Amino acid sequence: MSVFLKMLTERQPAGQQHRKWIFVPYDQLSDQIGPLRHAQPADIGIILIENRWKAARRPYHKQKLAYILSNMRHFALEQAARGCAVKYLFIDGPYRNALEELSREIGNIMMMQPAERELRQDIAPLVEKGALVIVPHEGWLTTSEQFARSQKGKVTWRMDAFYRHVRQQTGILMQGSKPVGGKYSFDAENRKPWHRQPPAPQQPAFPVDAIKQEVGALVEQNFAHHPGKLDLVHLPATKDDAEVLWIWAQRECMPHFGPYEDAMSVHSTGLFHSRISALVNMHRLLPQRILDDALQLDIPLASKEGFARQILGWREFVRHIHDSTDGFRILPNGVEVELIARGDAGYAQWHGQKTITPASRDDADRWARPLFFNARNPLPPAFWGTPSGLTCLDQVVSDVWREAYSHHITRLMVLSNIATLLDVDPRALTDWFWVAYSDAFEWVVEPNVLGMGTFSAGEVMSTKPYISGAAYIKKMSDFCISCQFDPQKNCPITPLYWAFLARHRERLQNNPRMRLPLNSLSHRSVQKQAADEKTYQKVISVLMLGKKLRAA
Repeated sequence: MSVFLKMLTERQPAGQQHRKWIFVPYDQLSDQIGPLRHAQPADIGIILIENRWKAARRPYHKQKLAYILSNMRHFALEQAARGCAVKYLFIDGPYRNALEELSREIGNIMMMQPAERELRQDIAPLVEKGALVIVPHEGWLTTSEQFARSQKGKVTWRMDAFYRHVRQQTGILMQGSKPVGGKYSFDAENRKPWHRQPPAPQQPAFPVDAIKQEVGALVEQNFAHHPGKLDLVHLPATKDDAEVLWIWAQRECMPHFGPYEDAMSVHSTGLFHSRISALVNMHRLLPQRILDDALQLDIPLASKEGFARQILGWREFVRHIHDSTDGFRILPNGVEVELIARGDAGYAQWHGQKTITPASRDDADRWARPLFFNARNPLPPAFWGTPSGLTCLDQVVSDVWREAYSHHITRLMVLSNIATLLDVDPRALTDWFWVAYSDAFEWVVEPNVLGMGTFSAGEVMSTKPYISGAAYIKKMSDFCISCQFDPQKNCPITPLYWAFLARHRERLQNNPRMRLPLNSLSHRSVQKQAADEKTYQKVISVLMLGKKLRAA
């Protein structure tokens, strides 16, 4: 018997009959929300499912798999210890198969509404039959009604309007009808580059207990062909670990979070970011709790507001976008969308590894590819660790495959920016983020990449493409210092930017926020525009061959 199962057996409470059974998915690991909060432990049992089929659907980062499995197993032990009966299943197939069989034995099963559309589609037949009874998800901070009211019937949606509306309704960081500090956002002040002062905190280490060791061995054995490094020391798995990480974040990160929120460095992957997003998305740390805690901290207002905007604003906004567009399958602004079979972001192509279960022909296993730019180039092997010769890209990719993490500006202004400038298929980039990051779940990764990072859905949730040349990367990071390319002379990212604008001029010409860059493009000489396009063609050909770019 495995260490985990032995420990679970020892903790199981007596008397498992006459309990109400609740299915707890991998991202609802809390007894402070939903049915687990409202019932006595002695009256309920929980069902947790460890699913090899789910893990094999995409080439998920080893650290991501270990993160989820370790937390699930520890959650099972914690619930058994407080008196809940636990059925912990190991399956290799759709969730509905195991749950349907179980329901015949124990009767109707309750669960909170799944956050991920993929799971909702899986269990839909059981819901229709009444074998699964769905109750509202209590982990969210806002409602669909609040989202709709904030947008006032518009066909494109804006986070700022949503955030202001929720602040006004809740009174968070408000003085009467006015925002504390005189404005709703301190974004303009939170754009300082970091020059190694104040010192960046070292992320905390956590005990590598027998559960984590067993999970690590399982991942290395069963998913050896998956990418990424396994780092159990920096993996919070228990309820106590989650508390340690959040206390560390409040003490070491939050005071400086705001001003350096957008900074990037080769010396720190996280700088003053809290690193709690994976735990929050699994509900090991509750969004309401961390928001309440952050609002009580004695820290600068720019840091407090910046954090509140991430939790109360952006996180809630993107899940409403995902629900409202049915996972970007239906866009209200008329942008064309293709539905394509599930992919692996090119991992098998570049590494010769068949890491995913085959995509079915069922519509539930087809995924949205918005076509605002009609971008269709494959994701270059540089995203899987083949050196590109661009320090910014290679550094961030290396960080991701080592930690299953990098903060939001490296995701947006390095990874997504470069992929967008190369006309990479936005679906492939989205799938890459989904497999590479421990905090990436469907409802958050698709809006962040399809809607914002690549602008492939047009203005549905962003006012303009988030693209830049080398100047922004130089300003906000120290990546350029060790790069072979000079950002002011020969870095290819700048001509890639101009070439992108030239290729997509017609698609962008009616966007008021693109008038200035398009006007600058019109003043760029014919010779420079030809050189820009030549750089684009060269970079594409070199990277797609898995070779390094070389400075002339």
